Amino acid sequence: MAREKSSPARGDGFDLVADNRKARFDFFVEETLEAGMALTGTEVKSLRAHRANLRDSYARVKNGEAFLHGVHIGAYAPAGQFSHAETRPRKLLMHRREIDRFWGRVRERGYSIIPLRIYFRDGRAKVEIGLAKGKKTYDKRASIASKTSRREMERALKGRNR
Repeated sequence: MAREKSSPARGDGFDLVADNRKARFDFFVEETLEAGMALTGTEVKSLRAHRANLRDSYARVKNGEAFLHGVHIGAYAPAGQFSHAETRPRKLLMHRREIDRFWGRVRERGYSIIPLRIYFRDGRAKVEIGLAKGKKTYDKRASIASKTSRREMERALKGRNR
């Protein structure tokens, strides 16, 4: 899990909690959007401790409201029995027109709404969601081939400059 942290000199108030790198491998992400999340206190404390996992998570619209399903936010140990449910659906805080636009594309064209990363911006927990279309197996093979060739070129250039 990659971890970006803002430096004190930068002062932009950005702290990456979790990154869904597998999503970019499995999907073509066409559009992204930043949304807030309705969380309990223990969930926020667990996120500050970087205890979150976005694997196999997705967003769904129900009754005009967007919810995030399958996101695992680890239990906050000091809360004991009063801690939160780790994989409960969490409401996304989005404008009505954003929800309608994303949901319309999902219904008509076979897209999915997937969370790409969770982070804190100026002390507030945010999730970056993406409108994505699934990749076929041959697309994934092409991604692996391009990544491998790029890595080999970088190695060759690095060795040549020594």
